[in-house]
Amino acid sequence: MRIATWNVNSIRTRVDRVVDWMVREDVDVLAMQEIKCKPEQFPAEAFESQGYELAIHGFNQWNGVAIASRSPIEGVETSFPDMPGFLKGLEGPDQPQEARAIGAVVDGVRLWSLYIPNGRALGDPHLTYKLDWLAALAEYTRGETTAHPEVPFALMGDFNIAPFDQDNGDPAVVEGISTHVSPPERQAFFALEAAGVTDVVRPRVPEGYTYWDYKQLRFPRNEGMRIDFILGSEAFAAAVTDASIHRNERKGQAPSDHVPVLVELALGGGDEDLPMIFG
Repeated sequence: MRIATWNVNSIRTRVDRVVDWMVREDVDVLAMQEIKCKPEQFPAEAFESQGYELAIHGFNQWNGVAIASRSPIEGVETSFPDMPGFLKGLEGPDQPQEARAIGAVVDGVRLWSLYIPNGRALGDPHLTYKLDWLAALAEYTRGETTAHPEVPFALMGDFNIAPFDQDNGDPAVVEGISTHVSPPERQAFFALEAAGVTDVVRPRVPEGYTYWDYKQLRFPRNEGMRIDFILGSEAFAAAVTDASIHRNERKGQAPSDHVPVLVELALGGGDEDLPMIFG
């Protein structure tokens, strides 16, 4: 089973590139972020013509997440417990939720496509939102991995965090000045790992970026960041046989500023033995 994540940065702009890559790489499941459209605007026909079905969550031209799969998509959710919302200038518990999460079960594997909030700037309310969002995700993850340790479970997507210094090659991103590399953000990332998931790509691909800003020739200079991850539970990690970062997808005409990250799983046993109920 080949599972990937990709911040596509507008699926309507890049649908041909995305579907072509999926077919070429024999991808079974793709988690997408920043689709930037409503479900009715999503170019579904291009995916369906290649044998993929879709689960889509988007409200407008911002954010948005989706899952494409060759196998049936079941148990779709578009939020996790206590997931906070955000609206600039509004405080309190009634802030609207954004389209940043979609979870589903595919062939007995519980997968989440996640677009973690950017944070914008140190001291910005959006950074508080980001940290609160990650804290709620960690609590949910701890509950799922504790209650269902036998179920392969993965958080996939654009985390907008470079956990280690080696993950940041962008000279404009500076600790103490910029988001993505601040200690609280990195601590929030490591709290996810403490909650029961681990980076299943890094052991096989220890170096490499997944994002390069469009400005200042960042890609030709390889001044990128590693901010896209697949974090898997023990059961998921045990099934991973290979991993790759597809840097070449940043090349060519009208690329996304992110590239796909892919893992291959060898899942043993029968899917009928895996529970299909998740809290």
